[in-house]
Amino acid sequence: MFKAIETLAAGLSVARMRVNVLASNIANAETTRTEEGGPYKKRLVSVLARPFKDVLDEVTLAQPEVAGVIEDQSKPKMVYRPGHPDANEQGYVEYPNINIVAEMTELMNASKAYEAATAAIQSTKQLEERGASIAGRF
Repeated sequence: MFKAIETLAAGLSVARMRVNVLASNIANAETTRTEEGGPYKKRLVSVLARPFKDVLDEVTLAQPEVAGVIEDQSKPKMVYRPGHPDANEQGYVEYPNINIVAEMTELMNASKAYEAATAAIQSTKQLEERGASIAGRF
């Protein structure tokens, strides 16, 4: 049971990181100027699955892990706004290449994954407690 809770906690951590990064992307969807220069660059969470061997069932499972947060390398959107302070000589402003609808959808998915992992951890703890109380009777 311990490995199950550890794996679920890792999934919870990945989901939390995704929620934070997606919220940052949404908050900066209109940011045209950053400290690094240019518009905000969309960030993506890179996740890898670290395999481990379940000794009891003799199967290989995967535990999620955040490999890192990377910047999207796509070109910024060019929007014609001649009066904008960040407009170039032709009147175009570089905006982050962020689709708010897609980011919101991903945010809902990450939020649901977080909720599911939390519920699974609670269920696993309850199952562990019930198993311990049954074993205590014998």
